[in-house]
Amino acid sequence: MGLSTFAGRLAGGAVGLLLGLTAAAQAADLMLPVPTVTIYPGDTIKESMLRLQAYPETFRARTAVIDAPLAIAGRVARRMLLPGEPVPANAVDDARLVSRNVATQIVFEENGLFITAVGTPLQNGGLGEVIRVRNVDTNRIILGTVMADGRIRTGDK
Repeated sequence: MGLSTFAGRLAGGAVGLLLGLTAAAQAADLMLPVPTVTIYPGDTIKESMLRLQAYPETFRARTAVIDAPLAIAGRVARRMLLPGEPVPANAVDDARLVSRNVATQIVFEENGLFITAVGTPLQNGGLGEVIRVRNVDTNRIILGTVMADGRIRTGDK
């Protein structure tokens, strides 16, 4: 075997080793979802607005970041999210079905009795959350559970 053949095999082996190490390093990378476009406060985040981006295993964000795309999709941005930047955990919020100070219907159900009234939520709420609501007619504050249609349910049922 000539010197040039040996050098060629050595170089080829080194390239293969380098490619193998690069693939192993990429496998150890931290994959974080990042926006592909600028997402503004109040925008609902769609899965098509996200992509996975590799970060070194030693990457440490300044704040806690979300590491799963499904944890972001369908949620609402609380502040502007920039393309290519990891999404802080406190930068997204659940979709609101009920907004503070926006009148909604209160539904009371108990033992077959069904009563409706108008109420003003004292806080924002998402599906299944228990929030405080002021009954407009009586001015009393009650607790209720936010339903999928935006009404607030009180009582046993």
